[in-house]
Amino acid sequence: MSDRKVAIVTGSGRRRIGNAVALALAAKGYALVVHFHKSANEANETVKQIRLLGTEAVSVQADLTMEAEVDRLIQQTVDQLGRIDVLVNAAAVWIPKPLEQVSTIDVLHHFNVNALGTFLCSQRVGLKMVTQTGGGSIITIGDWATERPYLNYSAYLPSKGAITAMTRSLAVELGSRNRNIRVNCILPGPVMLPADMSPTERASVINSTLVKREGSPDHIAHAVLFLVENDFVTGVCLPVDGGRTIYAGDDVCRG
Repeated sequence: MSDRKVAIVTGSGRRRIGNAVALALAAKGYALVVHFHKSANEANETVKQIRLLGTEAVSVQADLTMEAEVDRLIQQTVDQLGRIDVLVNAAAVWIPKPLEQVSTIDVLHHFNVNALGTFLCSQRVGLKMVTQTGGGSIITIGDWATERPYLNYSAYLPSKGAITAMTRSLAVELGSRNRNIRVNCILPGPVMLPADMSPTERASVINSTLVKREGSPDHIAHAVLFLVENDFVTGVCLPVDGGRTIYAGDDVCRG
């Protein structure tokens, strides 16, 4: 088996957090599996971009809410690249809707993609890592706002809140089977504001951070690299939010 390390980053085809994470890992020499659900063209472009960095990359389609497709994703990774050293669960959906309009379908959709998809990938990859002497690193992606929820995301935020408990549980389960497996979580703050957000809203979000600026997906990618490389950290949920979790903003403080 090659000594080249291999990473799977779910939801990494489109220009979101997963894409920045995939490129950061590729720059460190990892071979990449660029997972996508429907964004085939974007995923193939990302593969080309990664190959220009001098490392191997393949794109794999899968619906992460289906056990058989998650198993296929893992099998294709092992068949083509030989191993799995890192899994980053970046695939997610978030659809704002007033509480009065939220249906069972809305809640199940968010839980299936965000919570169940993360669990299935982490469980399956983690059990594969158990068989590897070197173990591996699994990163989940939660959300800072599960600590201080904002309006109109009542279907989304519970699905992300489940990920923090899942992270700690899987850290214990997998670490007990192979001490070289670590599971950690990143809680992003305002790192990818909507393009159609008004200047007033954008200024309000920025003012609500201690650092008084918007973050970027690269800040999440840097945190992933830290958690992958530091082999004495496991079961941790790390906010990367410019202080948003602990700071309510000047207006709130004055109130």
